[in-house]
Amino acid sequence: MTTPRPDAPRDHSAAVPPPGCPAHGMSPEVRRLYGADAEAHPQELYEELRREHGSVAPVLLHGDVPAWLVLGYQENLEVMRTPSRFSRDSRRWTAWREGRIPDDSPLVPMVGWQPLCVFADGAELLRLRSAVTDSLDQLNRHGVRRYIARYTRQLVSAFAAKGEADLVRDYAEPLPMLVISQILGLSSEAGAALVAPALDLVKGTATAAASNEVVTRTLRELVDAKKNRPGRDLTSELIAHPSALTDDEIIEHLRLILVAAHQGTVNLLAHTLRLVLTDPRFRGSLSGAQMTLPDALDQVLWDTPPIAAVPGRWATGDTQLGGQHIKEGDMLLLCPAAGNADPEVRAAAGPMHGNRSHLAFSFGPHQCPGADIGRAMAETGIDTLLSLLPDVRLAVPAEELSIEAAWLTQRPAALPVAFEPQQLDTARAGTAGPQPDRTVIATPVVTTPPRARRFRRG
Repeated sequence: MTTPRPDAPRDHSAAVPPPGCPAHGMSPEVRRLYGADAEAHPQELYEELRREHGSVAPVLLHGDVPAWLVLGYQENLEVMRTPSRFSRDSRRWTAWREGRIPDDSPLVPMVGWQPLCVFADGAELLRLRSAVTDSLDQLNRHGVRRYIARYTRQLVSAFAAKGEADLVRDYAEPLPMLVISQILGLSSEAGAALVAPALDLVKGTATAAASNEVVTRTLRELVDAKKNRPGRDLTSELIAHPSALTDDEIIEHLRLILVAAHQGTVNLLAHTLRLVLTDPRFRGSLSGAQMTLPDALDQVLWDTPPIAAVPGRWATGDTQLGGQHIKEGDMLLLCPAAGNADPEVRAAAGPMHGNRSHLAFSFGPHQCPGADIGRAMAETGIDTLLSLLPDVRLAVPAEELSIEAAWLTQRPAALPVAFEPQQLDTARAGTAGPQPDRTVIATPVVTTPPRARRFRRG
């Protein structure tokens, strides 16, 4: 879906809430958080909701299922940090318990309960999350960065001689999946086949459930293979972890890691590349103030977080949040995009360089455990790409770029670029297949960020 013309008429599809809706009786209308216009103009919708309802707003999800959207920065932090009031266990959801969520609902792949740390609290959360964090801690960050640089060179070598490319389709979408496949122990062919379904299953489309099945089936086959022939990869680490995860728990955590890391990093790469290529203030700042790539990523994580809204939390009892009365079993969606734009924290609009208190990776017991790997993919990948193509430039006027949006995410639909054609040394690019004997998993090491790339005008 692409953004319509700015002057196109817009109607955020307000609807009267059904009886039993948490917002029923509070407003004559509740806005839908899905549909063409809401998804094409999410930030505009968030600000309208903020003006109408304050820091917490009633909304309707697919199938006109009621929920609360948390817009305020402090309110997002409050929900993230108080699992005793806002649980991650979707089995508490009133609409779910009452049978109002059909099995084929596009909400199910995202919020249907699964044996995952993201749907657990308390002791069960500690058991499941420790398996993930301990396994991720075994990643040699230097080794991961080498894979990122190697796969970037492979991808660039495929189009370098043409003198043109789409940096979303040809680079931002495949790179994270190649790296994640290597980490998980998947073949590059299997990983490449998961790019489309992994992107689709978080979009709330009619095919989301089928895409989810493709991903799950591939991972089940991977787990079966690694149980018979373990390797030095994340899948084998989870299988052998002292937490004694069941097969279903292992598969679902691999799915979580794969989908979240791929979707988030694709968006982070695309947004950062777009900013570098199009924003004259940013490019001027880069050359004048010698801004580093980590600074650029901080700005993107504040302005356009990779995941705009995150379902969900469920109220453990009747409570108050942002002046709204939340009933037990109500669903809440955290909204990093709106929280980061909260006027109370962004009153003086300006660069957020070096400020990592954004909500993009969450806080509290469910904070993203792989945030550093996502940043590494963006930093190392973009740094390597710009080293290989120092004269890369946008091939169309910036105003012609469109946005591809879904109910939880948005990113540039395409980034057509041009550069001087060249032949890269394909031998140095290496092969696309995983090389498990070159060990991604290794003894933990203390790493420092790579030398920050200094951007200069071409």
